[in-house]
Amino acid sequence: MSAAARAHNPMPVLAGAVLVVMAAQQAIVPVLAPLARDLELPEWSLGLLMTSAAVMFTLTSSPWGRAVDRVGHRTVLLSGLSLGLVGMTGFAIVCQLAVSGVISGELGMALMIGTRSLLFGVAMGAVPTAAMAWVAANTSTTQERVKGLAQIGAVQGLAQALGPASGFVLAFAGFLGPVWAAPAVIAFALVAVAVLLPKGPSRRARAAAAAEAEQAEAAAPSKPLRPWDPRLWPVMLGGFGSFLTLGLVVVCVGFVVQDRLGYEGADAVRMTGLVSTVVGLVMVTMQAFVVPRLGWPPWRMLRSGIPLVALGAAGLMVADTLVLVTACMAVLAVGMGTVGPGYVSAPTLLVGPAEQGRVAGLVQTVTGSTFMIGPLGGSALYGINDWLPFAVGTGICVAGAIFVWTRKGPGETATAPAPQPELAPDPS
Repeated sequence: MSAAARAHNPMPVLAGAVLVVMAAQQAIVPVLAPLARDLELPEWSLGLLMTSAAVMFTLTSSPWGRAVDRVGHRTVLLSGLSLGLVGMTGFAIVCQLAVSGVISGELGMALMIGTRSLLFGVAMGAVPTAAMAWVAANTSTTQERVKGLAQIGAVQGLAQALGPASGFVLAFAGFLGPVWAAPAVIAFALVAVAVLLPKGPSRRARAAAAAEAEQAEAAAPSKPLRPWDPRLWPVMLGGFGSFLTLGLVVVCVGFVVQDRLGYEGADAVRMTGLVSTVVGLVMVTMQAFVVPRLGWPPWRMLRSGIPLVALGAAGLMVADTLVLVTACMAVLAVGMGTVGPGYVSAPTLLVGPAEQGRVAGLVQTVTGSTFMIGPLGGSALYGINDWLPFAVGTGICVAGAIFVWTRKGPGETATAPAPQPELAPDPS
């Protein structure tokens, strides 16, 4: 870690900002399916709401990364949190107006897409990108970088558990309790970042750091990485199928809780939040405690995790009690908690030091694309038949399991990560 980073380590503030934004996003997920039912909107409208947010996240993450180099991490964080506050406040107001009957459900959905999906989707691209960029700019060894990125990943996993759990608790205050709480916690994070995050160096220092980065980029190979790169496509394919299944399934759980299990209104929000909380806790446990102790190579993680994802999705086709739905989602979460670390780490073993940044961007793009397709596809399939999205997800993962078990994985031939060069000081 650079001397500047050691002098004022903003990691706790960065991690806290990521936690708040991701938890705020997760806290309102249990509300969405009951909200769609209350407004008499079709299932695909919920998928469109989630997919459009994923589109904005995927499209804006790279531009936010470039903005970090130009204006610094602090400015990007404040900009992202400000957009998130505006987006979530607007979303809460729109939801209140729609539920009260002041505006129609159709107009409400259009405004929800503009606030929650477009504005907040852009904000979600800014905050974790700035945090990860700080780690990349202030670590000089592979071990330091992996540790820092693991902290950001663990915070995001923790948000998957805390967000639905907070939604479960806040639903006792009313149907839209989680929706109104989200902008409040984002406002708190915005103030904390403005007060606690150290200001960056002068414009001249930032310009010098940017010049060094441009020289390093000029020395690196200019050919962009693609998902079909001969070194990477098997890993990309395995990760894509697993995350696509997750996207297909997660959007439909709220509908299953209502249609198959019979819960309504705030009860549906609480039960969906309970299921989501279990999923988040299982994934955090796998990624933070179990997988690091197993010491498995990445391809073995894929071989072990993908069949479990298929098993969980298959069980959801017939699960007809809250216990069974929760158990199936827990099995799926164990699988994803195993697949995820393998999918993220394998590509870094397959490219050289000059391509590490681009391969990280490629992984994020592939993952984001699954949540552009999955929620919309899952909700549309559910509208045809309530077991269809789970059957499609099962089929995808069965094919993926056959694929990873019948070929020698690229990660099995990789020995150790290439040594990382000394990186430029923190430009923020």
